[in-house]
Amino acid sequence: MIYEKDERKPLIWLSGGHFVNDIYTGILNPIMPFIAERVHISMGIATIILSVAHVFSSLSQPIFGYFADKIRKRSLIFWGLLFTSIFISNAPGIMNVFQMVLCVALGNLGSSLFHPQALGLVLKYSTSSVSKNMGIFIALGTLGFSVGPLCSSAIAQHLGLDKMFYMCILGVVWAFCMFFMLPKFPNEPLAKTPDFSLKQAFLDILKNDKLKILNLIAILKSLIQTSCSILLPFLWKSMGYSKFQIGFSLFCFLFLGGIASFISPRLENKIGTANVFYISMILTFPMMLIFLFTYRTMPIVSFIDFALMGFVTLFAVPVTMSMAQKVLPQYKSIIGGLINGFSWGVVAIAMTIIGFVAQATNIAVVLAVIAFIPAITSLFVVRKLFSEPN
Repeated sequence: MIYEKDERKPLIWLSGGHFVNDIYTGILNPIMPFIAERVHISMGIATIILSVAHVFSSLSQPIFGYFADKIRKRSLIFWGLLFTSIFISNAPGIMNVFQMVLCVALGNLGSSLFHPQALGLVLKYSTSSVSKNMGIFIALGTLGFSVGPLCSSAIAQHLGLDKMFYMCILGVVWAFCMFFMLPKFPNEPLAKTPDFSLKQAFLDILKNDKLKILNLIAILKSLIQTSCSILLPFLWKSMGYSKFQIGFSLFCFLFLGGIASFISPRLENKIGTANVFYISMILTFPMMLIFLFTYRTMPIVSFIDFALMGFVTLFAVPVTMSMAQKVLPQYKSIIGGLINGFSWGVVAIAMTIIGFVAQATNIAVVLAVIAFIPAITSLFVVRKLFSEPN
């Protein structure tokens, strides 16, 4: 990672913390079919468990973003990482469904504490290109989210689900190191921003048409990623794939997504911002069709296509975030929570229904319909986005 001298230390620790935090947010998806089998619940109920936890955490991110913009302490990122690592790591080994849901909810609450303040601090500490630094930060989070399935599936397959709690060690250690290494806030404000209320902030954000479009794009991209991450493990398990094979597939999907997040700010300057959105939103649909036509008869082809689909799906994520925060920079952490959290919360609510629909019908058909939605929507929303004034 290459940063300017003044920004190197804080951005390395923040981006590294994002990588570590998001490892834990990705560990449940590949092993959830096996957890469901262990505690005797259906795919629909398992989807609700994941979705309710995401709703509980994601919808609170804009509120935590408000407090992150107001306070002069860095405490949210430390407590957030501790909650995420400790509670989510312990969830797979719990046999009681209600206690497991509580652990997942508290762990995701920790993630919602971490993200808005960390996103705001990336913008505050950036002395060079904000898009470049945001791309690195988001890319490392996505890479962490991709490593999570690989780690959890390996541990679950070779040590068992009840040994997953060992994974919390990395998060606890990084949180304490970050506490001592991340620069403290200076006594004066880092940026001269007017005092504002939460109500006023939300009114300003909700009245902004450009932010509405960017949030819609974030929701549509989250819908693709979440649907693939939650539903496909159940499809693969029904075909006899092992925990590690499922985890490795999700790893490749999300890893290439992280690479896309890293390079998209650079490609944006060459191909244009609008084309970044078009590529990310339209190409996902034909790639999903290729996957669905090949996953039974040509598994290697479907695997390669699925991995590349991760690259395309997450290609526009950092561009969406940096554009949104530039619209109303005085609310950078709230907007970070809105784009990164609220969009996931909306998708999580939808997944509580989608899981039961997929269980009652066909997972492949449901995924095809989901991939078609952003493709057709992009023809209208991207044009509208670039016709809106800043």
